Amino acid sequence: MKKTYLIFGLAMKSLFTLAQTVPADAAYKKQKLKETDVQAIFSYYLQDGNHSAVTGGTGTEELTVYAPEITITHKPDTLQAISFNAGVDVITSASTDNIDFLRSSASLVDARTHVTLGYSRKLGRTGLTAGLNTGLSVESDYTSLPVGLSVSHRTHDGNRELQLSAQYFYDDLRWGRIDDDYYRPVSLVYPVELRYKEWFDTYTRHSLNINLAWFQVVNTRMNIAFTPGLIYQSGLLCTPFHRVYFQESIFPWVERLPDKRWKIPLGLQANIFATRRVMLRSYYRYYWDNFGIRSHTLSLEVPVKLSPQWTVAPHVRLYRQSASSYFKPYKEHTKTEPYYTSDYDLSAFSSIKTGVTVRYAPQAEMIRHYFFNEASVRYAWYKRSDGLYAHTFTLLMDFKRSKTKGN
Repeated sequence: MKKTYLIFGLAMKSLFTLAQTVPADAAYKKQKLKETDVQAIFSYYLQDGNHSAVTGGTGTEELTVYAPEITITHKPDTLQAISFNAGVDVITSASTDNIDFLRSSASLVDARTHVTLGYSRKLGRTGLTAGLNTGLSVESDYTSLPVGLSVSHRTHDGNRELQLSAQYFYDDLRWGRIDDDYYRPVSLVYPVELRYKEWFDTYTRHSLNINLAWFQVVNTRMNIAFTPGLIYQSGLLCTPFHRVYFQESIFPWVERLPDKRWKIPLGLQANIFATRRVMLRSYYRYYWDNFGIRSHTLSLEVPVKLSPQWTVAPHVRLYRQSASSYFKPYKEHTKTEPYYTSDYDLSAFSSIKTGVTVRYAPQAEMIRHYFFNEASVRYAWYKRSDGLYAHTFTLLMDFKRSKTKGN
């Protein structure tokens, strides 16, 4: 299922970061530094299950994703930062033939390409930092154009920071942009047996994400964060190639959902230095939306510093959600219902994800001004109560070029 690996891909980089702390009385020395940080990530994702939404809540959910990605952050001075991110997700799925006009094999390859550009600047000595970002994401049946603004304020002692960000996405769900015969948007993709008419009169989706984050250093051993958010979506919120089977008929119908959705996530994080070598990173999130879903997420990561260079961090994440008001399994919907889906991402389920990260951080100078910051390997195993399971392997390499201006 696409939503599963896309959400995982977007979270991957943040999961690699191990929290660090700076003593409140650390000396600050002004330097005119130029820095360039390069992160290369490669991840392999494999999942399987038997509740595919493409075939009405039954059938294989087998999916494989290879995802190389690179992020370059350049700081020309201590005030500015310019970032560039690009990657490709190569997807192989047993059901991909059903979401493309060209049906050629039992397992077809699709791809998602994404690029993001960002710029931020500190505003003098006010403690304020402002940022702007934009980008593009394209796959065979989906194009997304994001634009975002952010502002943050950090106190002079560095013990408190408040962040506010807003991100807008314009999504076009028509197929054809990366097909050799078109290279332009043509039409929404419906199940092959239902392509005799247009089921929807819109092909766009609009999303506005507003996020607030408050970070507070409690003492030398503990810091906390509170992260509320608000998400509003409008337009085509269902997936046109998802089938739904009714009790009264042997023929499928196209999934239908409301054209507006509100989401409210509330997160709370606490990082505790239990000892000089052991840290506890805990996180809880409550989620509500007007589709009827309520969920709870609880996660814990325990980085253990084996030496100045080596860190091992086992992690576990527990999740539970209620079902959407519009979800029912295969052949349990009736035609009198205004909205209907058999997508098990909207069902009631619980899940567990566990694994470990191994991090090597020599921070050693390789050549003059070039440093090898770290190499990390992460494995995660995921299991859902509806039978879906997944494995993820991720490799991260981080390099930095740092020099004083004029050298």
